[in-house]
Amino acid sequence: MTPRETRILSVRRLNKEDSGTRSLAEWWASERSQKTPESSAIEEAAHLLRTSDIPVAFPTETVYGLGADATRSAAVQGIYKAKQRPSDNPLIVHIDSIEMLERLLNPASSSPTRTTRTARNPIPAIYQPLIERFWPGPLTILLHNPSGSLLAGEVTANLTTFGVRMPASPLARLLIHVADRPLAAPSANASTKPSPTAAEHVYHDLEGRIDLILDGGPCGVGVESTVVDGLSNPPAILRPGGVGIEELRTVPGWENVQNAYHDGTLDVKEVPRAPGMKYRHYSPKARVVLFCAGSSEEAIAKYVYKDLEDTAIKAHIIGVVRTRQWRRGLGLASEEDIQKTLKPIPSLVDDLVCFSIPVKDRINNCEITKEAFDCHLGDNIESIARGLFSALRAMDEMEVDVIYVEGVSDSQGDLAAAVMNRLRKAAGTDMNLEFDWMTYNGFMNLHDSAELRSEDLLAFQIHGKIKAYSDASSAVGNLRDS
Repeated sequence: MTPRETRILSVRRLNKEDSGTRSLAEWWASERSQKTPESSAIEEAAHLLRTSDIPVAFPTETVYGLGADATRSAAVQGIYKAKQRPSDNPLIVHIDSIEMLERLLNPASSSPTRTTRTARNPIPAIYQPLIERFWPGPLTILLHNPSGSLLAGEVTANLTTFGVRMPASPLARLLIHVADRPLAAPSANASTKPSPTAAEHVYHDLEGRIDLILDGGPCGVGVESTVVDGLSNPPAILRPGGVGIEELRTVPGWENVQNAYHDGTLDVKEVPRAPGMKYRHYSPKARVVLFCAGSSEEAIAKYVYKDLEDTAIKAHIIGVVRTRQWRRGLGLASEEDIQKTLKPIPSLVDDLVCFSIPVKDRINNCEITKEAFDCHLGDNIESIARGLFSALRAMDEMEVDVIYVEGVSDSQGDLAAAVMNRLRKAAGTDMNLEFDWMTYNGFMNLHDSAELRSEDLLAFQIHGKIKAYSDASSAVGNLRDS
């Protein structure tokens, strides 16, 4: 495929504005009459969406999306080609209004473009209170795809259902309104890579594959939408995201909603009901080691130091992504020593620094220096979610060999559960289990001597597998059974 010239057009002013009480039509009429650079960019993007088979990247409140006309097969195929995405991974449809959704659900009496509103409400009653509460917003609902559907078969991956949401971003809804098309729009990254939360991330992954990126600035939420299935009984969450289970349970009809996702990947023969369920996602190039929240600093330091000494791993450059408790340097170097080599790194991520860590080379009996890149995402879960994908991408840009990540507790809120879901998928889930710095015998000896505390157990990835055990006895049992 011949590389394309990929352009970035700024629409940041529009993304900061709120249409207020004005309708999208009124807002667009005002913008268009002023003939601003932003309105020209929106007009060009909308024209490409209507006429081209090359997708357009645009910002939403969650992550950047890669949009195409959801009613044209050739256009939707362009998404799969640009992302190199497996064809059995369904796409989410983005709409600007309830009227657009009703037209999709009543294909016999309408077209996907603006027409008279249908008389009968085709949206299932189970979703009505959910829509009133959370739309526009980071929530995707699963619906039956009607006979004679206007949607391209590639959108649903030939399933009988499709996912749809109305984004909270006024800019995203304005683009859909001007294009006058429902947009199929997965995250605008290369398949399996961390989701993009800035236009620069999109350009890094898709330069030469698409023509246009609308730059609306950093995304506010930082993780994708929650996907729910109200067609099942009880209702189910298929993917965690910006709206959590406790929020959903306050809505009539959703009091018994259950989690129906797991943090790994589906079997190769299983059919995903929603995006993000089957394949490895959110993965940087570097090996990712994920530690459980609350793991003791001593145990973490021992594992990391052991990792760095292992010449087979060859972790010459390391990355550390901290959240709530870890100290800079993980106890491998004093703050005084860190300050001697500390330097800030220009990045889209706040508080990214570099420093040196001394490590003993046991083979050559000398001390060598490892370069460490450290990123602190903050203490609150909102800032952690916003910065997560940017941090993983920043570590890739620094060409680190391994990334040590401080996890958060799933029980600390719904957004925390979404963050850990993404981190576990980044680290992978389907290879061998090992325990921090211990061999099997070392683990057994520590357990038998009662020197191992449950909080020292770590969940981490080696060659792609994560496991977490709540206490030493269950861990021993699993080791003995393996």
